[in-house]
Amino acid sequence: MKSLKKYYKLYASPADVYNALTNPVMLEIWTGEKAVFKAEPDFEFSLWDGEIVGRNVKFEMDKMIQQIWYFDNVESLVTFKLHPDKKFTSVELRHENIPDEAFDNISDGWDSDFFGSLEELFNE
Repeated sequence: MKSLKKYYKLYASPADVYNALTNPVMLEIWTGEKAVFKAEPDFEFSLWDGEIVGRNVKFEMDKMIQQIWYFDNVESLVTFKLHPDKKFTSVELRHENIPDEAFDNISDGWDSDFFGSLEELFNE
């Protein structure tokens, strides 16, 4: 199993980024796919019309989101930490317990699909 840590710069406030990551309507807007989500611990969520499924663990309003993502029989821990700056939010992503064979695909997916879509929403 592998882990990764990445940083992304989004030109929005931490409150706006948090909203984009926790509001089901906003999730559907920037992913372009159906989302089933409630910002509550233990809620089983589905993003990208079921391509990503998992369970919410912990929330700190406008600061942190922690989730378990499911990959076959593996539970993988995903943590988003939101760090404010003057004109943007730095998002610290930690993804732990990634299956070795899926690591490259998941790492690329964070860059292109997940944060690529968020950057289109906020950075234009």
